[in-house]
Amino acid sequence: MSFGFPELAAIRLGFGLSPLMPPPADAETVLAGPANAGPGPEAMTTTRASEIATLFREGRLARREGRPEPPETQEADRLLGILPAEDLRRRVIRALDDPIGFGERLVQFWSDHFTVRATNKVNNPLAMAFVDEAIRPHVNGRFEDMFLAADTHPMMLVYLDQTSSRGPGSPFAKGRPKRNFGLNENLAREALELHSLGVGAGYEQKDVRELAELLTGLSFTHQEGFAFKPAWAEPGAETVLGQAYGGGRRGGLDDIRAAFRDIARRPETAQYLSRKLAVHFGSDQPSEDLVEAMAAVWRDSGGDLPQVYRVLVTHPDLASGLRQKVRQPFDFCVAGLRALGIRGEQVARLELPNFRRIAWGPVEAMGQPWGRPKGPDGWPEDADAWIAPQTLAARINWSLRIPRLLLDELPDPREMLVSAFGGTQSAELAWAVPKAESAAEGVALILASGDFNRR
Repeated sequence: MSFGFPELAAIRLGFGLSPLMPPPADAETVLAGPANAGPGPEAMTTTRASEIATLFREGRLARREGRPEPPETQEADRLLGILPAEDLRRRVIRALDDPIGFGERLVQFWSDHFTVRATNKVNNPLAMAFVDEAIRPHVNGRFEDMFLAADTHPMMLVYLDQTSSRGPGSPFAKGRPKRNFGLNENLAREALELHSLGVGAGYEQKDVRELAELLTGLSFTHQEGFAFKPAWAEPGAETVLGQAYGGGRRGGLDDIRAAFRDIARRPETAQYLSRKLAVHFGSDQPSEDLVEAMAAVWRDSGGDLPQVYRVLVTHPDLASGLRQKVRQPFDFCVAGLRALGIRGEQVARLELPNFRRIAWGPVEAMGQPWGRPKGPDGWPEDADAWIAPQTLAARINWSLRIPRLLLDELPDPREMLVSAFGGTQSAELAWAVPKAESAAEGVALILASGDFNRR
């Protein structure tokens, strides 16, 4: 059976083929997808996250003081415990129901690129708000806007301890000489090293420090919200990568915005992020032709992401790189549900314990605990990070158990072979599936296959 662009696009750029919807017909259809990846009516906001956090703290204070805990604070406590799993559920639903999948794949990519992690449950809603406020609105826009939104979002400030940073020469620090308030360089370092220029791009420690000084003044608490506090800011001009920002009376967020714009438009940023996109969507070792083509468009357009995506979607590597990327656990689970013909509404109706059995527990067993990457560099891309005896066993177990948990009647494996692969299946798998002794065995053979675990 032959296959073409529609099948390749669904498998390589989306979350796989589904018997419920046709694959994208052409490149224009794929490129129209990210416009639908914006925040939906279910979006979490920083304001709502702070309301939940404040209620939780009020309840904790009531318990500590021996007072009756109001019902609304008990509900906040309950919400903080279940929101991570519900966040995964809504992401699974959007990925299942996206007819193209490219937009939701980009949300995954950029959320991982700008990694945050709620290190305590009070910030679980804030981590959700980060994706809805800093990533989704900018997936189909300019990188510099996403860069600024992500690195100044309250969740990023909390995650990288920017809220503890004070300019050494600021009025706040000088007025409290015995408190040892000082500079925190975490956000500045990650902004240059992980979020824009990349490791070894030619910046120096001086650039990190001066960017860190420029970022002083950014503040967030659940009680006061986000603010720029001039009394915390290091006075005077800061020079980052040879360009001075501020001076005299600091411009606060305007100076920070200007610095992030200039960093986003640098050729090193174009090169680093073009390669990262090529690795994620193409191959662990992408062709230099693809990387250079994307980087050139990035430079020429000033980081206009839709133009960069067009190169990725239309490049010959889309076909030549088939099966060169291992699906990460989240991708694998969503692709498996799509291949089984599961709809988002079915996932939405599941009791939370059942949803945990089909997604929350499995992605953790496969090595990708939801919302809990080990560090600010996010999840690894290389195949060896995902295919090991223990994690491979978890994928096989999912393939054996989950279809029977969700479906009263399993699909005919011979029909599923066609609908799940669209002609891209290997000769070995095409030979083996019809010989399965039962529908359960045939379906598991498809989902656990090397063909299905790679895209």
